[in-house]
Amino acid sequence: MFKENKMHEIRFYRANEKPYGAFSNLLKRAIEFEGEVFATAEHAYQAGKARKPAVRKWLMEAPSPSLLAMAAHGLYVWDIAEDWSKIKFDRMKRVLMAKFTQHEDLKSLLLSTGTARLVESATVDNSVNRLWGEVNGVGQNKLGALLMEVRAEILAAEPKARRKADVKSRADAPERAAAPRSRRRAAADAVSV
Repeated sequence: MFKENKMHEIRFYRANEKPYGAFSNLLKRAIEFEGEVFATAEHAYQAGKARKPAVRKWLMEAPSPSLLAMAAHGLYVWDIAEDWSKIKFDRMKRVLMAKFTQHEDLKSLLLSTGTARLVESATVDNSVNRLWGEVNGVGQNKLGALLMEVRAEILAAEPKARRKADVKSRADAPERAAAPRSRRRAAADAVSV
């Protein structure tokens, strides 16, 4: 259920929809986060929500990413980390940064969106869907906003990384170029002795 409209907006929702379903946290693509490997971005995000290790373990054992999300959204307040409401957006952004920097194809897809507004476009009208996305054009679209922030940060970091690689490449070039001449000279000197 993605579409690109004239206002340069890309809407996505289900992980199996090509190509932009890859922006869904339910996409089955493992990521390393906080020293642990998670099956999906949703797993990495929800791992920080549970206050008790037993509840975290129960969430991580959900048979699918969508069931994990449903279970996590239904936790009792006493099972949720005390500071969750303060840290959840920062955690999501860090999870997204991990996802899109650990998988080149996903990073390329995200960067290919240019300056388009990214919108998680849900179909079921509830408070969670209106927080993380939009339903019928209404919602805060936090996931889309965080994806756009991650896109901008990756893009800003890329030229710096390329410049560093170019400088290192140029610095190594004289050594590589000099090595064959030195060997040739040494060989010529050995022959002339």
